[in-house]
Amino acid sequence: MRFLNDKPGHDLTYNDVFMAPNRSSVTSRMDVDLSSTDGIGTPLPLVVANMTAISGRRMAETIARRGGIAVLPQDIAPDYVSKAISRVKSAHTVFDTPVRVSPTTTVGEAMALLGKRAHGVVIVVEDGHAVGLVSPAEAAGVDRFAQVHEVMTTDLTVVEPGLTPQEIFDTLSAHHQKVAAASDEDGKLLGIITSKGALRAALYAPAVDPEGKLMVGAAVGINGDVAGRARHLLDSRADVLVMDTAHGHQEKMLEALQVVTQVRDDFERSTGRRIPLVAGNVVTPAAVLDLAEAGADVLKVGVGPGAMCTTRMQTGVGRPQFSAVLDCAEAAQSIGRSIWADGGVRHPRDVALALAAGAGSVMIGSWFAGTHESTGDLLTDAQGRQYKESFGMASARAVKSRTRQQSAFDRARAALFEEGISSSKMYLDPARPGVEDLVDWITSGVRSACTYAGARTLSEFSEKAVVGVQSHSGYDEGRPLAQSWQ
Repeated sequence: MRFLNDKPGHDLTYNDVFMAPNRSSVTSRMDVDLSSTDGIGTPLPLVVANMTAISGRRMAETIARRGGIAVLPQDIAPDYVSKAISRVKSAHTVFDTPVRVSPTTTVGEAMALLGKRAHGVVIVVEDGHAVGLVSPAEAAGVDRFAQVHEVMTTDLTVVEPGLTPQEIFDTLSAHHQKVAAASDEDGKLLGIITSKGALRAALYAPAVDPEGKLMVGAAVGINGDVAGRARHLLDSRADVLVMDTAHGHQEKMLEALQVVTQVRDDFERSTGRRIPLVAGNVVTPAAVLDLAEAGADVLKVGVGPGAMCTTRMQTGVGRPQFSAVLDCAEAAQSIGRSIWADGGVRHPRDVALALAAGAGSVMIGSWFAGTHESTGDLLTDAQGRQYKESFGMASARAVKSRTRQQSAFDRARAALFEEGISSSKMYLDPARPGVEDLVDWITSGVRSACTYAGARTLSEFSEKAVVGVQSHSGYDEGRPLAQSWQ
């Protein structure tokens, strides 16, 4: 990447910069390969942040099906992490996991489960076979205590798992239906797929491990039995380990990183499986070099840019994210490492700019909190708008959960020193209520950015991108208007 004019002497946020178009021979967005350049090998350079309010089993399998990867938080109990990883690994790489109910489930219970998935239907299952479908249309005006077998539609489209996405799409079109159930040879339900899901299956490649199972990462803190947790996660088949703390450039992180590196190396020697190790968060080249020397393959970059983070306002510590990514990526590349740009992403342009600055992948947190697949319950405000609660991982709420094994006094004392928002409403975008909707929007923007730069891969993109510095009014000028200014 180079600057259109001289590189400024001050640090820059994503809002401070724009990308200038180059002469390009790339004629179609579909000619662009968005495979990550972080060495992990995901088909998309997107990572779901290891935040308790965002990243869980549903999110992990959904994002992996579209080519990214989610990182399960460090605060989750080890046995639950094992179950979550196991369920992600057992999920189908093409068909979505259905919301299953029995025929005697009440309509009220079934409708309460709809928010768990973006596809908006509940499948009625008996003896493993799909026997009906319930959506809000079937439930409208029905007593909430009625049983679903009384209202379900039995007019199901059932497809074989070997059909191509286009064949599934054509079948649904021919039957004038939006959802199909996929069954195995014995008629047992494998999953479901919508018309839009069939289109996505043709556009995206899933992120899979060497055994063809969906990929998922997991986080390790720097306190407690670090080696034991790392070993447990590896035995549970986590594909990436993320060493995570707010201040990554500290002695305790370096010591913990060396311990986990040894555990990881022993595991790789005994199994032959390669497990990338990510560590952060940092914002300086010196930190990148130190953590890489301690064993990190990928460095997580970002202090203070996240929507739930109050670190900069409380402490003055942090760095504008575009400059942090740019400098840290250069340092990482000089020693054969890569970075994840973590935080500050609110629009597709921010993802494109992070990749242009040299990030191998981009980690997204709060933006994905307001989706059906995030871990929180779907709530409704007084105006009828749907939202989910989110909170920072250094907030009092998160600290309380993380220190639940300590004494009441120690927990109360730790909660006094929060750096993060404990409760924030993340509203679902009616046009993009699912994480896949946001992925469509992001990848469309990044693909277009690559064509403007004349790049067919993300490696070419970071080499060819030309970035300029703009004023605040320059940024505002580029914002679309929802209505006339008159």
